[in-house]
Amino acid sequence: MDNNALEQIILNLIELKQEGGYWDFKREWHKNKNDLLHDIICMANNLENKDCFIIIGVDKSNNFAIKDIKNDLNRKNTQKMVDFLRDKNFAGGLRPTVYVESILIGETTIDVIIIKNDCNTPYYLIKNYDGVNANNIYTRVMDTNTPIDKTADIDKVEYLWRKHFRLDESPLERVKYYLSKPKDWINSPTESSSIEYYKYAPEFTIEHIYDESKNGYDFFIFAQTNYQPRWYNIIISYHQTIIFSYDGISLDSAWYFTIAPDIDGIALDNQNGWDIRFQYFIKNSLEYIIHQYFYKNDNNLERASYKKFIKYILVFETEKEKEDFKLFIQTYKNKFKELVNKKISPYVPKIKWLDEEVFKTDFRNALALQDMLEEFRLQNN
Repeated sequence: MDNNALEQIILNLIELKQEGGYWDFKREWHKNKNDLLHDIICMANNLENKDCFIIIGVDKSNNFAIKDIKNDLNRKNTQKMVDFLRDKNFAGGLRPTVYVESILIGETTIDVIIIKNDCNTPYYLIKNYDGVNANNIYTRVMDTNTPIDKTADIDKVEYLWRKHFRLDESPLERVKYYLSKPKDWINSPTESSSIEYYKYAPEFTIEHIYDESKNGYDFFIFAQTNYQPRWYNIIISYHQTIIFSYDGISLDSAWYFTIAPDIDGIALDNQNGWDIRFQYFIKNSLEYIIHQYFYKNDNNLERASYKKFIKYILVFETEKEKEDFKLFIQTYKNKFKELVNKKISPYVPKIKWLDEEVFKTDFRNALALQDMLEEFRLQNN
């Protein structure tokens, strides 16, 4: 969220002149650390399923007047907030993601503690901290926090655990969460495919079926010792209804299996199409989760094949990062071209009907793009 968007959200909340289920007003920064911790836990366990805001510098007892907090002795920035939470004994070692942003309203500075929404609820301590009780689950109902010496009602606690296990989400969202826990899947091989089901929700299955009709090549295949590919159909089902289907590929004599990466490209000099193409994953996407699911990291041969594969595949944090990176390459296209000329492609054999020079170019482009991606991130940190 950029600062302009955050500012507009906060101004809208202040104009309401009331508190709510995911925002709270404070005249000044907390003097007592236990009050601060209690407020953060309540917000992290909010029932609105949203990012939450503790807005500091709003005097609700004075018609929600704005108060400058620049000189507040208890003021914290993001790093201090992270340090504050680090040594608290949260269950499972999971802590809320919290950061601080400052907003200038006219000539007045206010701070906003932002508590990110996630599914690691309920957050609670396993060791007392100065009045914040161990094993008490705090939440926020409308504009009221659970009292520090109480615990939330059972229906609120149940909701937070349902959120944790994604039980109220759609099958499409649930399967992403289940696949992120590969050890909880059980193999049930058949004659024609390998099928696995999630042991806590066996209606979800994933299988990969060999597809004889597919025999194509892609450049990253030639990074392997054995470059003969075997293509598969990866099928994810819910109650025998197919909800996702992808191409999968077995590499290097079946030592490594993965989902086929996505493909994109960049126009440098060609205004009508791509000059270069690349293969990629985006973190937290279903495709990337499947990619991680199939990497078992069981033996040296699999690890070696994986390294040869991922060396040429770009992995982006978000879709936006990918699009911004493409613009970066266009801006520094001359530097990119210089890098490409310095790169060396692995050996690509001559295969009938295939142009090995195209694959060699893809290899060099991928290596140069990896270098440029590292530089792009350094410039944007």
